[in-house]
Amino acid sequence: MTIDNRIEVVLIDDDPHLRQALSQTLDLAGLKILPLAEAKGVAGQLPRDWPGVVVSDIRMPGMDGLELLSELHAQDPELPVLLITGHGDVPLAVQAMRAGAYDFLEKPFASDHLLDSVRRALSLRRLVLENRSLRLALSDRHELSARLVGQSTPILRLREQIGALAATRADVLILGETGAGKEVVARALHDLSARRNGPFVAINAGALAESVVESELFGHEPGAFTGAQKRRIGKFEFANGGTLFLDEIESMSLDVQVKLLRLLQERMVERLGGNQQIPLDIRVIAATKEDLRQAADQGRFRADLYYRLNVAPLRIPPLRERGEDALVLFQHFANEASARHGLPPHELQPAQRALLLRHSWPGNVRELQNAAERFALGLELALDNSAPDGSPGEPVAMVSGGLSEQVENFEKTLIAAELARPHSSVRSLAEALGIPRKTLHDKLRKHGLSFGDTSHGAADEAD
Repeated sequence: MTIDNRIEVVLIDDDPHLRQALSQTLDLAGLKILPLAEAKGVAGQLPRDWPGVVVSDIRMPGMDGLELLSELHAQDPELPVLLITGHGDVPLAVQAMRAGAYDFLEKPFASDHLLDSVRRALSLRRLVLENRSLRLALSDRHELSARLVGQSTPILRLREQIGALAATRADVLILGETGAGKEVVARALHDLSARRNGPFVAINAGALAESVVESELFGHEPGAFTGAQKRRIGKFEFANGGTLFLDEIESMSLDVQVKLLRLLQERMVERLGGNQQIPLDIRVIAATKEDLRQAADQGRFRADLYYRLNVAPLRIPPLRERGEDALVLFQHFANEASARHGLPPHELQPAQRALLLRHSWPGNVRELQNAAERFALGLELALDNSAPDGSPGEPVAMVSGGLSEQVENFEKTLIAAELARPHSSVRSLAEALGIPRKTLHDKLRKHGLSFGDTSHGAADEAD
């Protein structure tokens, strides 16, 4: 049993008459109380960050008040505990206060004294929890910023969504291209959740042979199939109490999808060859690089499983939508690689920065990290400029052509990067670039660029 967060005071006293009298006093004051006759097991029933206070007698059979205080403070040293006794000996009072008791009440005591002490303790508890929540939020934001580097609008929005979803129990569907960082997001959801102390189990469904995928996921009993000589605990069962990350879910067969749907609905798993239903307390985070709705329409993915998974979707923006994050990430990974290899860090030159901004990054962050590693090692860099759909493109060298050509490429890249930002008119675009509108029109024509061809839609270029 878990004590409800709505309970404000847990009152423990083995004397039924005194327990009833104190309960009435607290109840008449509008406080929600839980009266108990013994202290044993109370600490295990209090949820994390419980917002109430404990009032306990000291002299009780079994576990006494000082033992309870020690047990409570072992799991939360800031929980207010008020101790009461009818003996009133000074050494016991001193021992209780040194042990961290919030207050010490000697029987008989006035009701007002009890109420005043309880209310002050509740106010302190609220303040402690507010500060704890703020510290955790700041820590989470810092941790997310370190994991998901960048300041573009799409990545800021993603960090906000992760922070909001991490605190819930909801299963999550992560959508993102190859190399976009789906496992990084899944780990962040786990580490910022109440399950952070439980296991995080990652499995790539696309890397599993069809013959072993069910055994890997659900486990099996001895004799379940040829070669099954002993029991195997599946990934779902192994993740109990934590999070299971299932990548490339689109590669699962329709038969396995049926079992996954049942598991998500019932939170029970049955090993292959077994009859026992094993209850699960897990969060499932699935990830895909495909459009599952389209796959469902084509009969390659179960529609009911898609709708079950799509309750809390998280889309990871591809690197080409993140603007100058590519530069920040590249320098971040390059500096990490330089430190790892014991080499001095290299600074990006203007032409190199321009080429990085121009690149479409079909392999996303994974491709960028590999390029940054080569850059840190002083190797020549050539970026694969294939389209996101996998169609081939021209390779892009980090430094190419003479000075004049590099300057032209740099100018074109800067204008193209500014075109990717929201502008209501050519005038605002020219102001952002710091050049007259006529000069901007000339440069747009020279480089084959057009304001009207951007995502801003058709615009009045005569503005």
